[in-house]
Amino acid sequence: MLEYKRNILIYLTAIILLVLLGFAALFIGSSDINSKDVISYIFNSSEVSVSISIIIFEIRLPRIVLAFIVGAGLAVAGSVFQAIIRNPMVDPYIIGISAGAGTGVMLALFLGIEIAIFNLNTIPVFAFLGAALTVLTVYQLARVGRKLPVLTFLLAGVAMSFILNSLMSFLMVLRTENLQQLVYWLMGSLAGSSWNDINMILPYFLVALLVIVFHLKDLNILLLGEESAAHLGLNVERTKVILLGAASLITASVVSVSGSIGFIGLVVPHITRMIIGPDHRKLIPLAAVIGGSFLLIADTAARTLMAPMELPVGIITALAGGPYFIYLLRNKSKNIW
Repeated sequence: MLEYKRNILIYLTAIILLVLLGFAALFIGSSDINSKDVISYIFNSSEVSVSISIIIFEIRLPRIVLAFIVGAGLAVAGSVFQAIIRNPMVDPYIIGISAGAGTGVMLALFLGIEIAIFNLNTIPVFAFLGAALTVLTVYQLARVGRKLPVLTFLLAGVAMSFILNSLMSFLMVLRTENLQQLVYWLMGSLAGSSWNDINMILPYFLVALLVIVFHLKDLNILLLGEESAAHLGLNVERTKVILLGAASLITASVVSVSGSIGFIGLVVPHITRMIIGPDHRKLIPLAAVIGGSFLLIADTAARTLMAPMELPVGIITALAGGPYFIYLLRNKSKNIW
C-alpha cells in the first residue's frame, strides 16, 4: 500500500510539473507575452489581440505539444530498446534511424524535390520515408529465417548508419546549397513546428505506442532472459519483432519532424528506472512524461538563451545528457535491472 501511494505521488508530481512547464513555455520567449495574456487566451481568447492569439496558438502551442510528443516518443522507444537488449546504454538511434532520416532529407534537397501533400513540408515527409526504409532494410538484413537475433539487428543498424552517413557526406560535397538547412535539422530542432507536423506523425505514434502498452507485461518477462521467457510460454521471437518494430516506428515518426535529438532515449529511461524501478507497466508511462518534460525544458532554453537567435535543441540535450552518459560509463557495473 505504501509503495502504491508513493507511485501515485510520483506520477502526480511528474504530471503537475509537465503542466506547469507547458504553461510557462507559452509566455517565455522573445515576443512580449505575459502570464496574464496566456490566462486570458485560455479562458476567453477574444480578450487578447489577434497577434497574441497567433503567437500562442499557431507558433508556441504546436511547438509545446510537439516537444512533448517527441520527448515522450524517444523516452518510450529508448526504454523498449534497453529492455530487449538488456543494456542501459542503448538508444533509439542505434539502428540507423537518424542516418536514414537525414539521408531522406539530403536526397530531397539534392534533387530539388518540392511537394505539398496535405500542406506538409518536404523535409518531414522525406525524413520519415528515409527512416522507415532504413528500419525495413535493417530488419531484412538481420532476420535469420523467422528469427531476429538482437545482436545481428544492432550490427545491421550500425552498418546502415555508416553507409548512410557516408552517402550524406558524399551528397554534401556534390551540392553545397541548403547545407545550412540540413545541418541545422541534423542537430535537432523544433523551429517552425506546426499542427500539420503533429497531424502527420500522430497516427504512427499512437499506433506504435498502443502496441507497446499492450506488451508491457511481455517486456517484464523478457528481462528474465530469452530462455527463461520462452519457458514461461512467451513467443520470444514474435514479441521481439513486434516491440522492436513499434519502437522503431515511434522513433522514425518523431525524428522526421525534429531531426536528431540525442540522449533523451538514452538518459531518461535510466533515470526513470532509478525512480520507479524496472517494472515497465510503471516505467513506460513515467518515462513518457519525464521525456516530454525534459525536451520541453530543453526547447524553451534553445529558443530563449540567445534570443532572437535560436539554438538547435540537440545541443542543449547533448550538453545535459553527455555528462550523465559519462556517469553511466563509469558506473555501468551497477545493475538496476
